Amino acid sequence: MGEVLFKAACPECRARFQLDAEALRLAVGATPKTTFYSFTCPECGTAVRKPAGDRIVELLTGGGVRTLRLHTPRGS
Repeated sequence: MGEVLFKAACPECRARFQLDAEALRLAVGATPKTTFYSFTCPECGTAVRKPAGDRIVELLTGGGVRTLRLHTPRGS
């Protein structure tokens, strides 16, 4: 299987591109408001941060994106 690529877009310059797992970071917080992914736009260099719902978290972690857990799950 080849490298996994994720489609992304920059809200600043509106460029659309594909990023590999190394270019993305995922932060999983205690609530949906504190769960997000981030990347740097390869076109304009803007640091982009976007909310990540359950499905996006599943896709990014499954694709090998480095994940930072901002909380410890209770009862595990």
